Amino acid sequence: MPGSPIDLLCLPCAGASATMYLRWRRLLPQWIRIVPLELPGRGARLDQAHAEDYRALVVQLCAELPGRHGKRWALFGHSMGALLAYGMVQQLQRGGMSLPEAVFASGSPAPAQRDPAYFAGKDDDAALIADMHRQGGTPEEVFASPELLRMTLDTLAADYRICASFEYRPGTRLRMPLHVFGGRQDEIEPDRLEAWRQEAAGAFSLQWFEGGHFFIRQQEREVLQALAGRLGELAGASDANAALA
Repeated sequence: MPGSPIDLLCLPCAGASATMYLRWRRLLPQWIRIVPLELPGRGARLDQAHAEDYRALVVQLCAELPGRHGKRWALFGHSMGALLAYGMVQQLQRGGMSLPEAVFASGSPAPAQRDPAYFAGKDDDAALIADMHRQGGTPEEVFASPELLRMTLDTLAADYRICASFEYRPGTRLRMPLHVFGGRQDEIEPDRLEAWRQEAAGAFSLQWFEGGHFFIRQQEREVLQALAGRLGELAGASDANAALA
């Protein structure tokens, strides 16, 4: 086993639950422990109201973090989850709190490159459904079930309001390695992913995978191999690219 175990705290994309990462528990090496960070209004927090403000949600997530003192951990977020991971690390750095050993930002333009106009006009069901179809990644059973579709649309609408409320304010660069993953066929332009480099005070990498916005599902094995490799490097492991289960 490469070094001591490390917790990988995972933040979901817009419209999704953090349970999207549970299957990774049986695919990653046992020394990597998946810890889904659930957001209000979904999964085990279904009875809670959706958050709708980016800054307030970041503060709440940091306050809810399980005790990290003396533990090894890293942070992963896909799409909106990457934006939340960025905000959380900024918040933790300002508060002098325990920091992750690495941050993984997947499928998201850099904070300074986000387009505030992207969410304009996406406040009704038709626009949201069109977006879901365009990006892919939504199981067909969701579209076939009125109840599941209603829940997903309500969650996605709230998450889009979170993203729309984000305002980029240059701050302290991230003190830990920052690894960015992107899909070659995603609609996010390469330079908007490369711009994450300006947020890194230390090591930075940008790795591409075949696929669209949900390349983490389309190329799941390759993504998890990259994750295991980067986390193995943190431990100084000789076998950085640990074999998947």
